[in-house]
This record gives sequence, C-alpha cells and structure tokens, in this order.
Amino acid sequence: MARYFTKDHEWLDVDGDTATVGITSYAQEQLGDIVFVETPEAGKSVSQGDDAAVVESVKAASDVYAPASGTVSEGNAALADDPALVNTDPEGEGWFFKMTLSDAGQVSAMMDEAAYKDYVAGL
Repeated sequence: MARYFTKDHEWLDVDGDTATVGITSYAQEQLGDIVFVETPEAGKSVSQGDDAAVVESVKAASDVYAPASGTVSEGNAALADDPALVNTDPEGEGWFFKMTLSDAGQVSAMMDEAAYKDYVAGL
C-alpha cells in the first residue's frame, strides 16, 4: 500500500484501485478540535477536486475534497459517534471515506511523504 498527499492536505492510502482518504495531521492541527464530520454516502460519484466531506471544528467548517475521481465505497461510520478520532489519529482511525478510483493515473501527480513534508515546511 502506498500513501500519497495533496496540496489540500488530504492523504490517500492506495491499494490497487481502492483508496482510503483522510486529512493530514497538519490539516487537523490547523482546524483545532474536530467536533463534527459528515462523510459521503456509499455509491456517490466524485470527481477530483469535488467537495466530498465536511469537517467542523471549534474554529471553522471546511470541505474535504476528493483527491481523485471515483466512487465512494464506504464512509467512516465511527466518525458520526466519535469525530474526535480525527483529533487523536487523523492519519489512521480518523479516515473519512474509502473509494474506488476511476483514474488511478491521477494519483501519480500527488506527493509522497517526503515531498509533502517539504511542502508543509514551506507554508
């Protein structure tokens, strides 16, 4: 499984044509304490850059964008009961949704972990 990052601070774990999507630790730190998460419904088609989920913190509400095009296969139901999972484990148990990629080539333009760390350091 390979992990990729976007300039909008989403991460993807890609395994074949399936991706698990969440927000990075950096994004969570910028938002502060997460108090609500709305994940997309299974079966929803998304295009790269579309609004896919919503995350609300004590500071602000933000959209989470689809990092690639495809079809949502599952939203993280645990976040409805415990949105704080994003605070404690944003790049693990706090994932937002899983999707089937329709164009795996879109992933090749994303950053690996080293490139993302360099990107964040420059912000």
